[in-house]
Amino acid sequence: MPWKALAIDLDGTLLVGETLSERNRLAVKGAADAGFNIIIATARWRQMAERICHTIGLEKQPVIACSGAQVYSTREARDIYDTRLPETFVMEFFNLCNSNYCIASATVDSRTWLKLDQRPSAEYLSDELDWMEQFPTRLDELPRIATVQGSATIAMVKTIQQKHFADSVNIFDSVGPTGKIIITITARAADKGIALSKACDYLSLSTAQVIAFGDADNDIQMFRCAGTAVAMGQADARVRQAATHVTGDNTADGVAEFIERELL
Repeated sequence: MPWKALAIDLDGTLLVGETLSERNRLAVKGAADAGFNIIIATARWRQMAERICHTIGLEKQPVIACSGAQVYSTREARDIYDTRLPETFVMEFFNLCNSNYCIASATVDSRTWLKLDQRPSAEYLSDELDWMEQFPTRLDELPRIATVQGSATIAMVKTIQQKHFADSVNIFDSVGPTGKIIITITARAADKGIALSKACDYLSLSTAQVIAFGDADNDIQMFRCAGTAVAMGQADARVRQAATHVTGDNTADGVAEFIERELL
């Protein structure tokens, strides 16, 4: 079955830190110009994915955001798929983060709350990012995704998840843009594989026609769904073993390497 779409993770895959290399940009744009649908599939919020699409020059492609909790149609400005964390977990998580030192975030609808003890400089904030010293103690809306950085707080969050929410909440380790370990937290129904299926249904494609690129544990779900899976060279052994191909490291433009060799 011929390939018709690429599903590409951002952090640790298409990007190095916050940077999109010119080689990767041109390779992905070349694939789009050759007729491939490009689906950005990221743990970040959708506005970040949309900015990368704009930088590459992609037109009105669906994006998978919040580690599979959201599939968003940029063409129609609406959600194709949307799932949220359970309220009981969110309240425990917010209380734990408020009581301990950590850097944490929670993405709700079109906003992301950044919990940090001191206000960051303006260069670290974006239009959709709201800084706060404490998460709210009352909820008007539930997050799609949350993240935590800080080893002690990470350990506590994992403990409450394993004891009380193992059947309803996912936690994945990943490496953030600064190189530090960050945990990504979503509802069990947030799954990059399910999200890829929803995006393919929207595009009238089979998932077997997709090449998925990734580097982290949550990308394995997408690998299992896609017809072809490409792991980045620096990914750990478990991720590489789940893939059908291994390309170069993200720091060596591994996405472009595969696209240039196999597609262009």
